[in-house]
Amino acid sequence: MTDLSGIIAASVFVVVIGLIMTEKLHLTIAALLGALILIFTHTLTLTESIEYIARSHATLVLFFGVMVLVRAFEPTKIFEYLATQMVLIAKGRGKVLLLGIIAITTPICAVLPNATTVMLLAPLIPPLAEEIGVNFVPLLILMVFVANSAGLMTLVGDPATFIVGDAINMSFLDYLQRLSIGGVIAVISVAVVTPFLFRNVWQTNFTHLEDLPHPKVNHPRMLALGALIMAFVLTFFIIGDSLSTPISPAAVALLGAALALLLAHHSKIDTVHNILKDVDWSTLIFFMSIFVLIGGLQKTGVISVLSGLLAFILGKNIFLGSIVLLFTVGLLSSVVPNIPLVVAMVPLLKEYLVNVGLVGTEVLNPNFAGQFPPEVLPLFYAMMFGATLGGNGTLVGASSNIVAAGIAEQHGKEISFHTFLKYGLPMMGIQLVISAIYLGIFFLL
Repeated sequence: MTDLSGIIAASVFVVVIGLIMTEKLHLTIAALLGALILIFTHTLTLTESIEYIARSHATLVLFFGVMVLVRAFEPTKIFEYLATQMVLIAKGRGKVLLLGIIAITTPICAVLPNATTVMLLAPLIPPLAEEIGVNFVPLLILMVFVANSAGLMTLVGDPATFIVGDAINMSFLDYLQRLSIGGVIAVISVAVVTPFLFRNVWQTNFTHLEDLPHPKVNHPRMLALGALIMAFVLTFFIIGDSLSTPISPAAVALLGAALALLLAHHSKIDTVHNILKDVDWSTLIFFMSIFVLIGGLQKTGVISVLSGLLAFILGKNIFLGSIVLLFTVGLLSSVVPNIPLVVAMVPLLKEYLVNVGLVGTEVLNPNFAGQFPPEVLPLFYAMMFGATLGGNGTLVGASSNIVAAGIAEQHGKEISFHTFLKYGLPMMGIQLVISAIYLGIFFLL
């Protein structure tokens, strides 16, 4: 690979991130143009670009399936009904409303990928906010913070966590025993900071609740059947991978979407065309484009060079290495979507461990099923926490952030990069510091 190709890949990536951060271009347009520049400069071929997208097909299919599933239920007005009930339960107190969002989001994110949870719950927020006359953007941002943080409570709560856990052959039970408390601490930190970050809503007392509209649920029979579909999807999200013939969450989501389309078409409450038209294609295209940009960095060796610099800094000091890795990955994850970042970083971390003599070369085998030495595991734990919590830093840091931005845009408001940064930067800083203390106390000291 030529030096010129590496310079092009790195330059295009930096420019795309700069355009997104400065809001000069819509994030989807910026990422798509960047991916196309790599193709037209022959940094990547179209075939190679599609291959990099295909490597993350499960993420894209999962998002698409859940988007269709949620959209198919909209004619029942169930989201508007639940939104009103949440307001009434809060009894006009902003603090109860915010804490309610935390309480509802946390347990769901413990068993479902956080972006999936945002897809399921975020549609509740805009109608809720409209009913009480409050800006729904801060509420969506809070939900994202909780979703990303609660994703650390189990191995399947965040795609980045699962990718790292799978790379070191960590079981679901092992994760619960070793790391779940870190996820609980992350959620608690969100709750503690909420009164300060979301001060305006926290201190608000909503009045005239008796004047709120009370929407009724439409098409109850369709909703009952839809609930069965949703229960099926949620059940197999949890147990699918453990079956004798594993069923991936992506396949389950796609089947759920197909059943929802069949139900909507058969009941004639909506058309397939309308449902598919309302899918957030912008978000899906953004992720595909980002996977291509990361692929360009991988193919041209830019990421390898960066990992070499990281290895030079880390040496064999696991304590220093874990702390540096936590903040390095955290900061990178705030500007690079954490899924492709982790996909790129995991093999590089393995190579680093082999090069410095901490593990044998067998760990580089994709079929390696053994266990890593306990003394090197904090490095992988640091990557999990850094990639997941670093995603709270900026709008592009995590898939759930992008999903929430897409939902906001569908409801007529934009979550700008700077708006998210105002909340995300302090949240990320606090959580990374807390995670460093947690890693130091429980694993390193």
